[in-house]
Amino acid sequence: MKKLIIISVFIFAIKSYAQEFKLSPYTQYLVENPFSISPAYAGIDEDIHRLRLSGVFQWVGMENAPNTQSLSYDTRILDRSGVGGILYIDRNGNTSQTGGQISFAHHLTINDANDQYISFGISYKFVQFKIDVSDFENPNDDPTIGADISSFNSNFEVAALYRLRNFFFSLNASNILNKNIKVFDETEPKKLRNYYVYTGYTFKLKNEEYELEPSLYFKYFESDARSVSDINFKARKMTDDGYFWAGVNARFINDQSFEPMYLSPLLGLKKQKFYVGYGFQYNINQSQELNNGGTHLLTIGYDFDHGAGGTRW
Repeated sequence: MKKLIIISVFIFAIKSYAQEFKLSPYTQYLVENPFSISPAYAGIDEDIHRLRLSGVFQWVGMENAPNTQSLSYDTRILDRSGVGGILYIDRNGNTSQTGGQISFAHHLTINDANDQYISFGISYKFVQFKIDVSDFENPNDDPTIGADISSFNSNFEVAALYRLRNFFFSLNASNILNKNIKVFDETEPKKLRNYYVYTGYTFKLKNEEYELEPSLYFKYFESDARSVSDINFKARKMTDDGYFWAGVNARFINDQSFEPMYLSPLLGLKKQKFYVGYGFQYNINQSQELNNGGTHLLTIGYDFDHGAGGTRW
């Protein structure tokens, strides 16, 4: 019976992971790395190569707790195009997925006078999902789990980004192709598409020494009509050689009562070309046992010059 329960959980895990060819973001996009959720941001800063390394550690203190490491890089090529890539490893007990994406973006100027731009992006995404059964009790007794279970899938994502002075609005369609999901046999094609909206406005105060940035992130799953929303707020203080900032993120499950799923205080520092950001996620609607040591996000980065000057957006 115990083995049957484990198998059922793992089948559900495969189906769930098969719907995600890209990791659902925690708060990486808020830690000065919007490219992590939209390929339209690839090469958005025309004079900078941006490198970011992130780690997300959930339920710290629990054995085999979920953890994710990702590496992202994006840069401008030619005059109006950008490229980027993301690699990640995600582990959760006996399950793991290794994947990434290759992205291309094209940036067009609508009106220089009022800083109006539009960008289009596309990503090819891939993921290898695996269940390790090496520590199961007598796995060879059951042919269903007699060997490690593994599947490879790939898909595409398209995105658009509109900017007008300090306002931004991005729209993504992810997993645009229907796929056959392999669990233990071939099933009917599934609708894997999900849609993202990320929008906000940056208020500049006191001769642009301070910045206040409220933003909203919304994600909708076509397959079962689920949706989640993030309400965010960030404040920056500019310095002679960079800036530092603090903020908060609240995530909501939209088909439940208007109560946040979790709250995440965030902070970060940019000094010359070096960057570091940190977030702590406090789960509100889970038991204290699951909260345990909480969930931690750490991002470090480096911005390589790509020519004279440079802009930060």
